[in-house]
This record gives sequence, structure tokens and C-alpha cells, in this order.
Amino acid sequence: MSSYSFLAGCYDQLTYDVDYAAWADYIEKHFSKSALPIRTVLDLACGTGSLTRQLALRGYELIGTDQSPDMLAQAAEKDWDQVPIRPLFLCQSMEKLDLYGTIDACVCCLDSVNYVTDPKKLQRAFERVHLFLMPGGLFLFDVNSPEKLEGLDGQVFLDETEDTYCVWRTEFSRRSRVCSYFMDVFRLDPSTGQWDRGEELHRERAYTVPELSAMLTQAGFVDVKTYGALKMRPPKAGEQRIFFTARKES
Repeated sequence: MSSYSFLAGCYDQLTYDVDYAAWADYIEKHFSKSALPIRTVLDLACGTGSLTRQLALRGYELIGTDQSPDMLAQAAEKDWDQVPIRPLFLCQSMEKLDLYGTIDACVCCLDSVNYVTDPKKLQRAFERVHLFLMPGGLFLFDVNSPEKLEGLDGQVFLDETEDTYCVWRTEFSRRSRVCSYFMDVFRLDPSTGQWDRGEELHRERAYTVPELSAMLTQAGFVDVKTYGALKMRPPKAGEQRIFFTARKES
């Protein structure tokens, strides 16, 4: 089982309830507080490019990177006609980020950081982001909190649309602090009227706020702050999603 090779073709249908415009609004609130004018933005682990497109429509120059060629293929097929500057998409893992120049800001959203289950690779990823940020540049990302991932242990979920059916169960290992999602995905082939079946395994690691803050500091970031889910306030106890911002020193 692999991640996103089969799911990529129906990812947007299964995540139809994600309000990407609201996420872009939230990101822009943080951009507006930046001392460095934000023009060029990296969407790290951009997936199918839905958030990339929202930010590009607002006039930012976007670079989208993702390690899944199948997800990037879906991103390339989106309607980019109304976007002032078409994004550049690169197939790269986070820890091997390699850009052609500097960026003013980097965003990494929808718990993509949790997907890096090796702390050493995540540390390298933070260092690569820091390397390509302009002095004063902003790094913003979110994570599923440890409380959320632990609470998923043993749960079974069902997502269904007219042409997609996804059943997934979760297991949380307290030893490795990794939550595994075992997915059975059924997708309707419109050309034949038959259903194709695929299996995928996804894993997310539970990182604590002190762990991530220490990683960011070690990578050279300053002014590390945390926020509640799409909020401009500090996270509350038991918060399910936590946002981080950090800055490269001017």
C-alpha cells in the first residue's frame, strides 16, 4: 500500500468540505503582520493545489512542491486561467527542498508536517525552508495535536460521494507516537460504469509544541508562536489543530 497513488484521483471529491478560501484568509492575516512584504510564497506539500490556487488568485507568486507526482498531476489539471501568475510545481520531498531562488513566505497546511514521521527528516525540512526564506521571511504551518491523533485510535470512518467511497480505520501507537490510517478506496470509472478498488496506508506522527518549537529554533528561526485552529489567539487546552508561525531573522 502506498500514499496518494490511488487517492489522488478522488482527493478533491473527498475533501470537498475543506474551506480553502477561509484557510487563505487566515494565512493572509499573518502575512499582513509581516514586516517583510509577502509576494513570493512556497506552498510546501501542496497536494492537489487547491490552497495554492486560492493564494495565486489573490496575486501572490506561488511555488508548489509535493513528493507525490500523482497529486501534482491533479494540481496541474486545475483551472489556472484566472490566476495572474501560474504557479511553478516541483516534485520534491520536504527534506530535499531545492528552489531556484528565495521566497518571502512558506506555508505548509492541512497537517502535512505530521506526515513526516521521522524527526530527523523534519528537522532537515525546517532547515531547508529556513535556507530559502528571505531575511524576515515567514514560515506558517499547522499540525494535528497529539490529543487528536491519540483520540483517533480504533476509530472507523466513512467518506462517500456519488463516484467515490472511502472506508478508513485508525491505529495509534503510543510507542512510536504514530497514527496509521488504513484506507480502502472505491472509485467509479465513468467509462465502464465499474468500481475500481485501491488500498492506501497513511501515517502521521504526533509532535508536541515544545518539540516543534525546539526544531524551529535549531533550524535558525526566531519569534516562534502558536495559535489555535484558524484563530489569532494561543491554542487552548485540548486544541485539535495547532498553527505555528516562525520568522527568519532579518
